[in-house]
Amino acid sequence: MPPEFREVIKMKVGDTIKFDFAGKKKQGVVHKLFPNMVYLKVDFEKDKGKIVKRKRNVLAPPKGKKSAAKKTS
Repeated sequence: MPPEFREVIKMKVGDTIKFDFAGKKKQGVVHKLFPNMVYLKVDFEKDKGKIVKRKRNVLAPPKGKKSAAKKTS
C-alpha cells in the first residue's frame, strides 16, 4: 500500500504509550521514532530504562481492520 493511503499514527518522541508485553500492559516513553519502528524506554522491575523495539502498526493498528479472533458460529 502506498504511503499516501496509509493512516498516519501520530506520536512524538517523549509521548507515553501503553503496549502489550508478555501478556501484560506496560507503559513506556517513545525514545526513537522511525517510519515503521518505535523504540520505547520501559522501566522493568529489575531493569530500569530498558529499550524495547516495536512496529508502529502493532502499537496502534489502523482503523477499519477487524479482528478475526472473535467469531461465533
